[in-house]
Amino acid sequence: MHCLHPPVHLLRAFVASARHGSISRAAEELHLTQSAVSKQVIELEQLLAVPLFERVRRRLVLAPAGQRYLASVQPLLKALEMATLEVMSLANSDGVLSLTMLPTFGSRWLIPRLPRFAAAHPRVTLNFLPSVQGYDFELPQLDCAIRYGGGAWPGAVADEVTGRRMTVIAPLAWPLSSPADAARRPLLHHDSVPLAWAQWCECHGVRHAKALGGIRLDQYQSLIQAVIAGLGLALVPDCLVREDIAAGLVAEPLRESLISDNAYYLCYPEARAHIAALASFRNWIVAEAGTG
Repeated sequence: MHCLHPPVHLLRAFVASARHGSISRAAEELHLTQSAVSKQVIELEQLLAVPLFERVRRRLVLAPAGQRYLASVQPLLKALEMATLEVMSLANSDGVLSLTMLPTFGSRWLIPRLPRFAAAHPRVTLNFLPSVQGYDFELPQLDCAIRYGGGAWPGAVADEVTGRRMTVIAPLAWPLSSPADAARRPLLHHDSVPLAWAQWCECHGVRHAKALGGIRLDQYQSLIQAVIAGLGLALVPDCLVREDIAAGLVAEPLRESLISDNAYYLCYPEARAHIAALASFRNWIVAEAGTG
């Protein structure tokens, strides 16, 4: 009878040996002897009744079955490691909150404020998952996410945080004294809000040949850098660019802004609303946004 639940120490020996292509280097990583690692790899192959490696000129080469097994086992071991670390971190804490955030919002607005959260809630641990994991609340490890949009997403409660006021930023060398001056400058667009400039132009009586066209970027960070480089004007959430304006990296030449239909929201499934760490973070971030 084949073993469908091989011991973890055998799987670790297999993954390390496959990654290094060497028993000796795997032994160094695992702090074991070469003999012990070799025996563990052989034991796993015997349990599976499938050869995982081919021995070619004193080097381990993954067999086809080994290649497929590695692709499946390696992420499972990583997930087990992360789950174990999370549980261990619960000691003497009020819980772990796992979330994703948009990179620009995180680096420019949230992270600079997190010391205040840590001071107010020292027993809550924030675990930021890779942003590529997005907002899939079917993932058991994801508690909440910060996303940008209109505030209505299926299966999620959405609490508005900030970001509704959009401001025009310009390269320092470009003088603009009225909205009409923007009609003579190239415009930079964000993929998520392709109509923002058209709405701004309509609101302020400006006719621009490329209100819907021009360079498009997928991050506000990239838009801000493009303005600094002199590529055009950008319409960005005011909350993301205050420090750049104060530092003299970009200009805010016009008072005319746009109140957008979009904003940054803290989103979470209703079933997780009772989590103490989430309630603490939710109350803090909404109050923090109210301070400016």
